Amino acid sequence: MIDFTISTTAFQDNGVLPVEQIYKGHGCTGANISPDLKWENAPDGTKSFALIVHDPDAPVQNGWYHWIVLNIPVDITSFEKGVKIKPPMIEPLTSFNEAGYGGACPPIGHGVHHYNFVIYALDTVLDPSIRVKKPVEIEKVVQSHSIKSAKVTALYQR
Repeated sequence: MIDFTISTTAFQDNGVLPVEQIYKGHGCTGANISPDLKWENAPDGTKSFALIVHDPDAPVQNGWYHWIVLNIPVDITSFEKGVKIKPPMIEPLTSFNEAGYGGACPPIGHGVHHYNFVIYALDTVLDPSIRVKKPVEIEKVVQSHSIKSAKVTALYQR
């Protein structure tokens, strides 16, 4: 069986996140542009995809959620760099308390942080009312409907 995968041309898996994908604000001076992403070999039964970008190393409970995209149609298998998300896709609020991509901006001197870009193949299309839930609650719902997931990780420290 062929593995479900996610990849990007912006960085190697476990490579350093480029300045283009670093947050702009909170003392960080990146461009805050989402990387290109491509996922392949979705499992049978996939009804939609969900993307969650999460930093488990952030010094806050449940880590830091940098980007959430839900209800990605099954015929969409990539995002170009700086993608603008359109309906029926949903972008709930992230840990920055804003919708959309929010790049890396870990505390200075906190060490290397892992930015996990996880694509989930879901067995359903999620109810749009999920957008009002907290990121950690959204992730639990997504995981409960996940047939399979794939991950690519970037590293960054200040």
